Amino acid sequence: MSQIKTRFSDSELVEFKELIQNKLKEAQVDLDLLIGSLSHNDDHGTDDTGRTFNMMEDGSETLSREEMSQLAARQEKFIQSLQAALVRIENKTYGICRVTGKLIAKERLRLVPHATMSIEAKNAQNN
Repeated sequence: MSQIKTRFSDSELVEFKELIQNKLKEAQVDLDLLIGSLSHNDDHGTDDTGRTFNMMEDGSETLSREEMSQLAARQEKFIQSLQAALVRIENKTYGICRVTGKLIAKERLRLVPHATMSIEAKNAQNN
């Protein structure tokens, strides 16, 4: 009689913790770069050019800043998801699908370490 695994072993959780911590470091570096780009007030040398060019440049810069701001917000959300995954590891609930209660496949967690739903549950949600 085989037992169905209900949670990952401590050694598996350590493996996922290292993976998540590495992703968290990378994500924080990316966020810092985005924030640095947003706070950098570079005029791109357009002060001495014509008014029309300055207006076009300002419009382009505004669009770019909005896109960077959206990217930064997404990156912050990603970091929060990774931090929540670390909490689940500490609680030993990491990798358990919040819909089905079954273990999420290791392959999925290696690709999306902050996942809280199995592929089965995710597909059901999208249909």
